[in-house]
Amino acid sequence: MNYPTVTISDILNKIKQTSYFILPDTTVTICNILLENGFSVRGESACVSPENFNKALGEKYAFEDAVNKIWSLEGYLLKQKLWEQSNV
Repeated sequence: MNYPTVTISDILNKIKQTSYFILPDTTVTICNILLENGFSVRGESACVSPENFNKALGEKYAFEDAVNKIWSLEGYLLKQKLWEQSNV
């Protein structure tokens, strides 16, 4: 691509720490991603049937949810930088 963009590598490189929590007596998994600048973003997943609950899958989907939220934030930040550069 010839124009500025946000890539998955950009996002993954900004991750400082990832923590997972399963809410007690539920199938809800929370992923908290701490970014290098100190901001944190949370994602979540839930399984309808407790019998189908899989910890690894819950963490995977919660992580993906959090990354998607970071993608939106990084997209906004890139657009802001480009706008600022064009209005100097």
